[in-house]
Amino acid sequence: MCGIVGIVAKSYVNQEIYDALTFLQHRGQDAAGMVTCHNGRFYLRKDNGMVRDVFRTRHMQRLIGSMGIGHVRYPTAGSASPAEAQPFYVNSPYGIALAHNGNLTNASEIAESVFKADLRHINTNSDSEVLLNVFAHELQRLGQLVPRAEDIFYAVSQLHRRCRGGYAVLAMITGHGIVGIRDPHGIRPLCYGVRESADGQEYMVASESVALDAAGYTLVRDIAPGEAIYITAQGEVFTQQCAQSPKHVPCLFEYVYLARPDSVMDGISVYKARLKAGEYLAEQILQEWPDHDIDVVIPIPDTSRTAATELASKLGVKQREGYIKNRYIGRTFIMPGQTQRQKSVRQKLNPIELEFRDKNVLLVDDSVVRGTTSQQIIEMAREMGAKKVYFASAAPAVRYPNVYGIDMPSASELVAHGRTDEQVGKVIGADKMIYLKLENLIASTQGGDTQITEFDCSVFDGNYITGDVDEIYLQRLQQARNDDEKSKNTGDQADTATATNMQSKM
Repeated sequence: MCGIVGIVAKSYVNQEIYDALTFLQHRGQDAAGMVTCHNGRFYLRKDNGMVRDVFRTRHMQRLIGSMGIGHVRYPTAGSASPAEAQPFYVNSPYGIALAHNGNLTNASEIAESVFKADLRHINTNSDSEVLLNVFAHELQRLGQLVPRAEDIFYAVSQLHRRCRGGYAVLAMITGHGIVGIRDPHGIRPLCYGVRESADGQEYMVASESVALDAAGYTLVRDIAPGEAIYITAQGEVFTQQCAQSPKHVPCLFEYVYLARPDSVMDGISVYKARLKAGEYLAEQILQEWPDHDIDVVIPIPDTSRTAATELASKLGVKQREGYIKNRYIGRTFIMPGQTQRQKSVRQKLNPIELEFRDKNVLLVDDSVVRGTTSQQIIEMAREMGAKKVYFASAAPAVRYPNVYGIDMPSASELVAHGRTDEQVGKVIGADKMIYLKLENLIASTQGGDTQITEFDCSVFDGNYITGDVDEIYLQRLQQARNDDEKSKNTGDQADTATATNMQSKM
């Protein structure tokens, strides 16, 4: 899960990209980067840290140009080293910078072919650098001094042919324009909008519509699965379907947790989807537990609040804010290490004793992944004097790893893997564990302006829609992605990180 944004405007874009990245900060808090283009030259800044920490006044002053792309990252298959920060850059052909959200399921095979057949060197463990070199190689093969829209779309079609997985990509070609690419299943989100200025139309492409809204851009539409959009430096817009057999199967977990509630993705309001999830969850409780003794519903801030509000209303039970969130602590789910996640929970949330003392409490969260946060939150509720603590998840049990860009690396780290709902409740210390059924989550998400008949539900049902994920792949992924390996990679790449820091001070 990462956030990407690209802008083609009539004036400098550095501040607007910075602002957009802050609106996408929830998608990644590990690293941030921006590259702008002015007079045929790139200006780059990237490093580990939050947006506000990576970009200082001195960096912003150097990021000149009316065209640029930005990225916020959280690590999945790569390490947490600054060497993995994006955008990446290659100088041939033309000079191309690229930012990527997602994960390639055949990255290792492509990296080998890029080296042996394309004669290109991959300098990091990042599949984003692999994507960049595939795109660059396919453009270079055409041999055009100035890339035409048809050349770019041909290169994207070849990229789709070679790459598998979930990916949304923004590439900037020096002096020419910005290219947006969405994988043939539309797993990861990407949309674009337009804004009128005194000098003409300006364009933004971003992971979520909230970034467009904040800057005054009007959402035009989502990029279709397999489609590419090319916006020239002069503001011309070209789009084309570049995949042979596209099929719209967006990631269901985007609507559960990843996206902001004020975003609209593939024509579906994230806020409305979460409201409906709360309705369905309440209906399940009333059907399966009609004689419940719940005194109060308490959401776990912040992503579960929408579902909890509707759930409490349907149950006829009062809702209260039992936990106060420290806004200066990052999202625990996307922190790179398990130790850091555990340490941060009590720093992030502080309970109000008044709302727990002598009450039967139903805690509501958007989902339960590793169970670490849930366990500690339940412990805090009991410490505050709750008589009983029930736990409801506004998503089904997460039992399988994600391979398309969300850090759910190892099945053994998922608390629900191989366990019943009752067993999960015992592990996290709840008196009762309630999960939203998968069919109800799908029903709550379907609708809007785009009728989507199928979602990527792999974290819930183990069905990987790209068809290339087997047990051997999952075992390799588990070894590459586990927290211990991430820590090792971070240390091993210290020298590379130093080099990247020097480069990012451009």
